[in-house]
Amino acid sequence: MSKRILILFISFFVLHLSAQKENISSYNVITINYKHNSKIFAYAEGQLRGIEEFSYPDYYELKGGIGYNLSKNHKPLIGIGRYVSYKNRSLEKEEFRVWLQDVYDLKAGKFKFENRVRAEKSWFYNTLKDENSDRIRLRYRLNVSLPLNAEKVESGTISANVYDEVFFVTTENPLFARNRVYAGLSYQIDDHFGLASGYLWQREFADSGNKNLHFVYLGLSLNIDRTEPEKKGLSDLD
Repeated sequence: MSKRILILFISFFVLHLSAQKENISSYNVITINYKHNSKIFAYAEGQLRGIEEFSYPDYYELKGGIGYNLSKNHKPLIGIGRYVSYKNRSLEKEEFRVWLQDVYDLKAGKFKFENRVRAEKSWFYNTLKDENSDRIRLRYRLNVSLPLNAEKVESGTISANVYDEVFFVTTENPLFARNRVYAGLSYQIDDHFGLASGYLWQREFADSGNKNLHFVYLGLSLNIDRTEPEKKGLSDLD
């Protein structure tokens, strides 16, 4: 019975995409998290997306940031990034972005609720039109995660993850510009490596018409923690 329901769901999903003339896109992410000490941390991330064609990348971004742990659950950060889009396999738009971010975590039993707020300033160059522009955007994301086979995330833990993120552009119309919803699973291989995969739906709002994007998400994360020797009592070996 459960297999029938799954087959019906997949068939309905494929038919829906065909009717709407929408395709499946790819969303690939590599993230490096670096913990310098109990307060200071940094991260770097690269993304590669195939929007028009699943197997042909037409968008990439490179970004990074430095953050500070005000408390165990409160982590502000400042970041910068470069974002490049292609159209018909030709360079279309380049973006340089800076942002301020604030993350506050809440826990209820095994559930973790991550509240993330971002304020971004972007500068664009459209190579096809030879035009410069800028944008101010605000984002809020609520991410809920739940370890399925352990009390907390550790080596060998499988977790379920769901989030909803909304985007508001203060310099353009409409104000509510995007909604992004994700559902998937993650696997913590060991203390350093983790994998995540799932489905990401993105709704773009515009005066000229709305657009839906459907992504298969695949992520790899690498965690580097300089405080680990201290935790193991090895900090005085030198």
